[in-house]
Amino acid sequence: MRRALEALALPLSVIAIWEVLAAAGALPRYVSRPSAIGAELWQLARSGDIVEHAAVSLYRSMTGLLIGALSGIVLGLLSGAIRPVAIFFDPLVAFTNPVPKIAILPVLIVWFGITDTSKIVLIAITTFYPCFLAAYAGVRQVQPAWIWAARNMGARADQVFLKVLVPAAMPHVVGGLRIALALAFILMFASEAIGTAHRAGLGFLVIFAESGGRFDLMLSAIATIGLLGFAADRLLLVAARRVLRWQPEVFRA
Repeated sequence: MRRALEALALPLSVIAIWEVLAAAGALPRYVSRPSAIGAELWQLARSGDIVEHAAVSLYRSMTGLLIGALSGIVLGLLSGAIRPVAIFFDPLVAFTNPVPKIAILPVLIVWFGITDTSKIVLIAITTFYPCFLAAYAGVRQVQPAWIWAARNMGARADQVFLKVLVPAAMPHVVGGLRIALALAFILMFASEAIGTAHRAGLGFLVIFAESGGRFDLMLSAIATIGLLGFAADRLLLVAARRVLRWQPEVFRA
């Protein structure tokens, strides 16, 4: 409880100051009062509109994250453990990683149209890189003595990989997943803001509200994105602490 109060002290203070300044007219019109944003969120929740938009956005972001993270982690672990795989993928990743992934969205739209597929593929490509790099670095930092000890005890190559390299790399993998999770929400918003065939999603709702001057609605949608991202990150940390029981302090939130 004490840690929760300490974590909430700063956000609640900022919200209180924001409310006072907005009530006094010291803020621009487009900076809606927190109470107005909360009221709008309540109305959206009662009508079910925010749930519908959030469900569409979560489907796009989480599907893309699952595809990108899974492929990035697997290839990163293999590249760290098997030199020929690293020789193939490491230069390719180093060459393409600096390219802004949002730049390929027009190409994906040409290929797949303004559909969920183009958004999911963009998110998958974006989240692949931090997961690959984290998994690769996690394997490469494993102490050679651990590998030698396993081999001296008769472990086969696959056993060394699964029982030594993969567990040792997991803290790095979780760190990469946290970065990928944030990128999934960022690219979800960016792709939905550019266009969506179904006129649904939190990114679409932000742009729709901004075009109509509904700043309370716009900020409500932005707050929903933040809340969903925060909840997803906390769930990831809980899962990481359960999986990495031998390192309970690494992902303490």
